Amino acid sequence: MSTKPIVKWSLEAEFLQACNCDYGCPCEFSAPPTPGFCEGVGAWRITRGRYGDVPLDGLGVAFAAHWPKAIHEGNGTVCLLFDERATPEQRNALLQITSGQAGGMPFEILVTTFSKILEPRYVPFKFDFKGRNSSVDVGGQLVIATAPIKNPVTGEPEFVRVEHATGFIFKNAEAVSGEVCLVDVGELKFSWPKKAAFVTKIQYAN
Repeated sequence: MSTKPIVKWSLEAEFLQACNCDYGCPCEFSAPPTPGFCEGVGAWRITRGRYGDVPLDGLGVAFAAHWPKAIHEGNGTVCLLFDERATPEQRNALLQITSGQAGGMPFEILVTTFSKILEPRYVPFKFDFKGRNSSVDVGGQLVIATAPIKNPVTGEPEFVRVEHATGFIFKNAEAVSGEVCLVDVGELKFSWPKKAAFVTKIQYAN
């Protein structure tokens, strides 16, 4: 019996992540999320990418998710959002990658934590990637804006990095304040200002 061959893919991207945890996010240290449940968002702007012969350069991908407990305990709900500029071939490629069907980290692990996957959305992406002061607006349905964490005594900006050698979403990132973490996507509706966020660049492949 023949099996469908796995298409080789790779991505290099700028990445923003924000959630409902306190600064630094205990999940990065294998600890429970601050409030006991997790609501988070992430967005990638692909600077260089391919799925087989399909180029993915310049496209945006994002997710909004809720987990009732820690992420690894599963039973999550997720919605994937894709750049409306993607061609049908690119839409299929991005869906194959982010759904975990094409294999490769981090998506093949993340997909196992969801019990409910909402219909994907195709919307405009507006990225402004400027290190600690970055933002993305995904069709007005998902918004992230970051800024440096402020020292509680002096009010001066802090410069904090997380090195996570065994991390599967990122290996290192700037720990920042998620000034805006806003989602209004179907049943997923939440806002967590001034909570944990990260800014980094990633490389993924299968």
